[in-house]
Amino acid sequence: MKSIANKLSGVPGQVAIWSAAWMASTAAHAARVNDLPGGPAVNQLNLHPPVTKIAEAQHGLHWMLLIICTVIFILVFGVMFYSIWKHRKSQGAKAATFHESVAVEVAWTVVPFLIVIGMALPATKVVVAQKDTTNADLTIKATGYQWKWGYDYINGEGAGIGFLSTLDSSQRALSDAGMPQGDDYLLRVDNPLVVPVGKKIRIITTANDVIHAWMVPAFGVKQDAIPGFVRDTWFRAEQTGDFYGQCAELCGKEHAYMPIHVKVLPQNEYTAWVEEQNKRMAALADDPNKVWTLPELVARGQKVYAANCAACHLENGKGGGAIKPLDGSQVVLHDPAEQMRVLLNGRLNGAMPSWKQLSDVELAAVATYSKNHWTNQTGKMIQPSDFAAARAGKFPEGGGTAATAAPAAAPAASAPTTAAAAPAGMPFQVFFATGERSRRRGQHHVEGRGRLSAGPS
Repeated sequence: MKSIANKLSGVPGQVAIWSAAWMASTAAHAARVNDLPGGPAVNQLNLHPPVTKIAEAQHGLHWMLLIICTVIFILVFGVMFYSIWKHRKSQGAKAATFHESVAVEVAWTVVPFLIVIGMALPATKVVVAQKDTTNADLTIKATGYQWKWGYDYINGEGAGIGFLSTLDSSQRALSDAGMPQGDDYLLRVDNPLVVPVGKKIRIITTANDVIHAWMVPAFGVKQDAIPGFVRDTWFRAEQTGDFYGQCAELCGKEHAYMPIHVKVLPQNEYTAWVEEQNKRMAALADDPNKVWTLPELVARGQKVYAANCAACHLENGKGGGAIKPLDGSQVVLHDPAEQMRVLLNGRLNGAMPSWKQLSDVELAAVATYSKNHWTNQTGKMIQPSDFAAARAGKFPEGGGTAATAAPAAAPAASAPTTAAAAPAGMPFQVFFATGERSRRRGQHHVEGRGRLSAGPS
């Protein structure tokens, strides 16, 4: 017992030393961080500086309500505490006997009612304005994935451009090493959303797996992204620059690694960016009839795996917990049809989600990569044409077939058509309840699945 007591006696000291070291390390990191324009500030207590009229109106509402509530608090509690102190028993105060006063009761009913109306009217005006998505200059669909954002430019200058926006790999490396550095730590992405200044931007939100939320505080925008539904919001940035936000809905273990970066450019620079993106997309367009070599597929698959699969199946392919390993997996090694079925349709009620919205080349590349990496040196590959046939129900021999594949929703990429077809100012509940939707049924759905994996989980 004495030895145990001696050991326990040293625990508080060890805890104190560890706590002091942690606080010193945290303080050292904090000392190297500065305010990030368009993003968080050091010791920030107020809302983000607004760059849209809606955000300015929200700031005005915030201060108006804060002042009104503070004045009411001071008056009510001031009178209450004064009465308690002034009429305390030790001073000989006697309780009065009185009956109700109609005038007082009317007053304390009417006055609060007028105060509430005075707060509700300007608040309602702002809410109505921030939901008015009509007459947009540019419409962009933002799709939430675990854990990245997909952007598709639907209408306006830049229509047809689409890309994924993921946390920059250098930021993830800093986080894994426990070394937070830079003013934009965990906010830097590989592909920011680019928009022109002074234009009304309509953002249509949906999700491919779980509920996310697209939020940029400087714009005064936060809109939920829900699988199977479309929501919309808008903003008009009044100044150029870089503005940052994050997914504002807890969406899984990588929630903290799902930033939003919006780059607002002058009109001429935005036009140049659109031209550059169109040229890049044309250069990167894959020939659907091309027969790929093994090295080409493995090189392409390595990038797809790092961006989408490594978060769950890990870089070494060993998985972890309920996530099955890909290294040594019998499905990956010997059953190409089953691997393709899992990639296209998912399994385990979404625990391994479908990623059929990826291109045939990307799916073939990541499947081939998993067959020829780690200890899986099979020398086998899957061509994009195999996935094109599988989408039509023709799987290769040795595994799943269209008949046994679990039914899956249509790709999320079809959501823009529905969203763009809806009148901009019409609530989605109304649009989806009208005959307009019935005439498009079977064409416009949002796939309710998520992250990519190169094999079964």
